[in-house]
Amino acid sequence: MQKDIIKTTYFTVLLIIASVSVSLAGSINNNSWVPSACGNEPEVPVIKQDNIETYNQSVKTINEWQLAANTYNTCVVNEANADNALIARIANEKLNKFRSVVEKIKVDTDAANAIKSTLIESKELDSKPTVIKPEKTLTPNPNSGKLE
Repeated sequence: MQKDIIKTTYFTVLLIIASVSVSLAGSINNNSWVPSACGNEPEVPVIKQDNIETYNQSVKTINEWQLAANTYNTCVVNEANADNALIARIANEKLNKFRSVVEKIKVDTDAANAIKSTLIESKELDSKPTVIKPEKTLTPNPNSGKLE
């Protein structure tokens, strides 16, 4: 019995180590997340009690299922954690890029306002914006679609 526990533990540790290296992202469809690299969830076995042989076989099947289920669930947790970390990193990068753009716009606007203030003070620029009116108003020609 102790040998079986040691074998089971050893096998589980190996599978956990193997599944930690999984870096593929799961997928989200219809508000449901599905891991991409964990395979199918192991099917729960049925305990058969017809006789000693079928019961012993059922116990063996349950032990095998338990190993597979532990491996599957470890993989699911690791992949979910990796996906969460990736999503958080990408969201933070996008937010930081947005903040940088907003800061650059603020700096550029402040610089433009400083230049405008300097020009107004030196009378090189009228404080009121100059509206430029076209010499001729163009209207679309209904036949050609061109502006004339």
